[in-house]
Amino acid sequence: MAEATPLDPRARERVLERLERERFDCVVIGGGITGAGIAREAAQRGLSVALFEARDFASGTSSRSSKLIHGGLRYLAMGDVALVRSTALERKVIHGLAPHLAEPRWLLVPARSRVGEMKLRAGITTYEKLGAVADADLHRNWGRDELAEHEPLLDRERFAYGVAYREYLTNDARLVLANLRAAADGGAVVLNRTRVENVTQEDGAADGVEVRCGLTGREVRVRARCIINAGGPWVDAVRRLEQKDAPPRLHLTKGVHIVFPAERLPLRNMVLLNTADKRSIFVIPTGPAVYVGTTDTTYEPGVETWPVITRADVEYLLAPVNRDFRVDPIAPQEVAAAWAGLRPLIAEPGKAPSEISRKDEVWIGPHGVITIAGGKLTGYRPMAQLTLEKAAEACGLSLAPPLEEEPPLPGGDFDGDLDALEARLVQEHAVTEHAAARLARLYGTEAFEVAKRDPAPLSEVGALVAGEVEWGVAEEGAVHLRDLLYRRTGAALYEPEARETAVEPAADRMAALLGWSPEKRAEEIEDVRGRLAADLTFAENEGS
Repeated sequence: MAEATPLDPRARERVLERLERERFDCVVIGGGITGAGIAREAAQRGLSVALFEARDFASGTSSRSSKLIHGGLRYLAMGDVALVRSTALERKVIHGLAPHLAEPRWLLVPARSRVGEMKLRAGITTYEKLGAVADADLHRNWGRDELAEHEPLLDRERFAYGVAYREYLTNDARLVLANLRAAADGGAVVLNRTRVENVTQEDGAADGVEVRCGLTGREVRVRARCIINAGGPWVDAVRRLEQKDAPPRLHLTKGVHIVFPAERLPLRNMVLLNTADKRSIFVIPTGPAVYVGTTDTTYEPGVETWPVITRADVEYLLAPVNRDFRVDPIAPQEVAAAWAGLRPLIAEPGKAPSEISRKDEVWIGPHGVITIAGGKLTGYRPMAQLTLEKAAEACGLSLAPPLEEEPPLPGGDFDGDLDALEARLVQEHAVTEHAAARLARLYGTEAFEVAKRDPAPLSEVGALVAGEVEWGVAEEGAVHLRDLLYRRTGAALYEPEARETAVEPAADRMAALLGWSPEKRAEEIEDVRGRLAADLTFAENEGS
């Protein structure tokens, strides 16, 4: 085997030995976007850092979002101007760091009347000013004729006007992975499948953690000057490692998205629709699929990795689609994939889920553990900076100034011309146009390295290439087949035709890389097929 890369699971024993030897400035608990951003920021600012994720990277909320880098236009109406300004400006920063993971797309907001259109234009103009949007990307106003040209399936009897403005499409799980790899390149230790089981103390102050490696079973005590809890929906559970009777601080809400083949609704733009209860949902075309979301309901069962999706959730999302587009009604049985995530909102008693602010807060526990909670995907960098500054002050860390110009995230070292990347991939590696589009948007300039490993199709259907399997393991820490198909390649969500045919070939390649026995290979295949089936069992759920 070639020398292992920082996230390669085959180097786990060597990494665990390092953890036992060293004392770190900072331990981060949680491998979602918040933890990944903190680890990257800490490494850039001169701190030694170790990050632990109990499951897989981005396996919670950070792979279950609406996949948008956006400022949250609706939060203007809630009075969160500071939040909107910060996240609207962040869109451009993230696009600069990773153009493949922040692709500018037009988002169409339909209007039924001239008055409605004027209100939209006023709000969007304010939003664009807050976000310092360039002239070329300013909003466009469409009447019936323009709507017929740009979005012909929209019901123009219902909507006579529309305003289209720029937002950015991302792959949330891959944005997490990019930040984690940048942290590891800066010297951070980054481990998935490693659970923090205890926060240790000396003289009443937190001085480290005890972790258990899920791959080897080995238990390790890791010493650190500062502990940061970035557990997302599990924040309260991690707080109880420091203080057993810590009262809950989170309000968990469930967000559901559903996916169907693009030929059922061949859109040209992202579209924002209103639901019967006056909420807004996104309808987003991406490759061979279109996805719709999200719901926003309090989730009473508590924190879990795979929240239940009910038939009522699906019908709620399909209703405005079937009402506002001129297509044959899409039935729940046609949904090809679905995902649900939990938003870890900071509790505001008496408010409905959609009314609760997406603000973030930093708390310091009784023994010095720093907790970051709340926030939005788009604002992960400012959250990381705030958390580290609070941690440095509380724990006496020496924090270097922020970089004046941050290096791009892995794969982000290009000018944003995705079409040019696609053309080069087709020319240099003879992949299909569909495969080239996927590779460019998942891996950026690293798509050439992925294809170089093996550009052959992984299966007879779809656009996955064989090199993605080795890349997902060696460079991105995939341990299970589920890790690869859901979070590394996105095939489970965005390639409904290919995901079934890709399961066994992907398992064969992972088995060869990781030394799986025939029994282990069969277990992994059964696990993924069971998960794919469970994603679509909502047809049997009649609850709300």
